[in-house]
Amino acid sequence: MAVKQTAGRNQLGVVAPKFAELNDDVLFGEVWAREDKLPLKMRSIVTVVTLVAKGMVDSSFEYHMATAKANGVTRDEMAEILTHEAFYAGWPNAWAAFRVLLTVYGNEADDGQGATFTPTFGMGEPNDAYAAYFTGQSYLNPLASADEAGAALSNVTFEPGCRNNWHIHHADKGGGQVLIVTDGCGWYQEWGKEPQLLAPGDVVVIPEGVKHWHGAAADSWMSHIAYGVPGENCSNEWLEPVSDDQYPQA
Repeated sequence: MAVKQTAGRNQLGVVAPKFAELNDDVLFGEVWAREDKLPLKMRSIVTVVTLVAKGMVDSSFEYHMATAKANGVTRDEMAEILTHEAFYAGWPNAWAAFRVLLTVYGNEADDGQGATFTPTFGMGEPNDAYAAYFTGQSYLNPLASADEAGAALSNVTFEPGCRNNWHIHHADKGGGQVLIVTDGCGWYQEWGKEPQLLAPGDVVVIPEGVKHWHGAAADSWMSHIAYGVPGENCSNEWLEPVSDDQYPQA
């Protein structure tokens, strides 16, 4: 399932509206959507290989590697792709790409004990106080109190497949929430809209009163910093869980 892209309009809509249109509507809206001609997994592989060959291992490359993971490219497949690519694109380019691989995929244990994941801002403790509002296991690491930062600032980590319930941030004035993705790969969705892929560096501004959910991809851990925007009479309304039909499996 191709996800609607808005990065062009968000970043260049005022400065270069035509470029933004071509990026969002043609490249992603039309070319990437031609899944009957070339599967999304293969399109991701082609994109990653091309960017490595050009030495463009930047934030956009991290986004495309996270997209590749969401499109079904496994860690072992990506490692083999980069190893093969190193002989054609250059050893330094491959080394740089492998550093991004470790960020997006994490360090997976090979002793049968499962994956290890070390978030940039710490795992914290099991988020037991809010377990009733999550599908799967989440972890909470408080970073600053409301007195210190104006509102609570916390790092939230989701195991693969974990997501919170649909919920709404209410406030009489101000309010809402800001998410800053720091590790792994995940999803954010507002009610009535398509899911939005999340990769490290993405920032999501959630207005007051908007029904939404967020969580990890099916095969990836994900961590984000959550900042509650200050407001008057702020509260959270927790709603129904995100069903398997609603949750993106790819």
